[in-house]
Amino acid sequence: MKCLVIMDPIDNIKPHKDTTFAMMLEAHSRGWDVHYCGVHDLSVKEKHVHVGAQHVESLRDQAEDYVALGSKVVQPLGDFDLVFMRKDPPVDMHFIYVTQLLEQSGVRVVNKASSLRDANEKLFALNFSEYCPVSVVTSNISQLNDFLDKEGEIVCKPLDGMGGTSIFRLSATDVNRSVIFETLTQFGSQMIIAQQYIPDIITEGDKRIIMINGEPVSHALARVPRAGEFRGNLAAGGTGHVVPLTDREREVCAQVGPVLREKELVFVGLDMIGGFLTEINVTSPTCAREITQGSGVDICKEFLDAVE
Repeated sequence: MKCLVIMDPIDNIKPHKDTTFAMMLEAHSRGWDVHYCGVHDLSVKEKHVHVGAQHVESLRDQAEDYVALGSKVVQPLGDFDLVFMRKDPPVDMHFIYVTQLLEQSGVRVVNKASSLRDANEKLFALNFSEYCPVSVVTSNISQLNDFLDKEGEIVCKPLDGMGGTSIFRLSATDVNRSVIFETLTQFGSQMIIAQQYIPDIITEGDKRIIMINGEPVSHALARVPRAGEFRGNLAAGGTGHVVPLTDREREVCAQVGPVLREKELVFVGLDMIGGFLTEINVTSPTCAREITQGSGVDICKEFLDAVE
């Protein structure tokens, strides 16, 4: 199997917690021919999609000197059997263009390129609104003010962020509410999502559930905020605890799973707080290494088994 991994710069990762690196380790252990590139390495030449890719000569599961790469070689993307699209958000126009080139190449992409475009990680969850917290998506500041007054306490975030970036918790008495709405919506020109605040985040955390080909892994990572914070994201200082799935979480997974399979979204991360579905992460879901370490379930092995 000759595979290409498209990701952010591999020199900047933290190997002990990087899910993409763990996937590469598993592929390498199976004897796959693994190559690496970034999103700026794709091009079209003579009507065919090409990529400047580097062969992964070796991988070592350690903090330093963890990868050895060959020289960059420009070659037709069609020479690869499989592409793993693992570029982190934001899903900006360059990201969209890359998915279009991947689709044009005809190569099998995991996750499917068109589904990466269609399934916005905040909006996609609203297809299962019966499991979501009360939500509003708008660029209208008056609507946001009305929503905050009605709910009393809400969380607001951009539609294209990740890792807890630019997420605000607001109460109806917050004197900064207007400037926060203006900043997030860029004075009413940019849509955001606002959701009812769920207090369980403080005690139970924000749970990351990994779905492989529409089926949930048995354990989740509960990301509990540090003192004085409300964001559970590990990037924002949260602490991870591996916990078994609850009946409610399995119920939600059973509803979401068939849609993921239909869209060929093979590796997905659901985020749930207090039994509510808040996001469906499809671009480059993380936490596989933490869940594997805490549960004994080899997530990347199960993932590549599904891919094969």
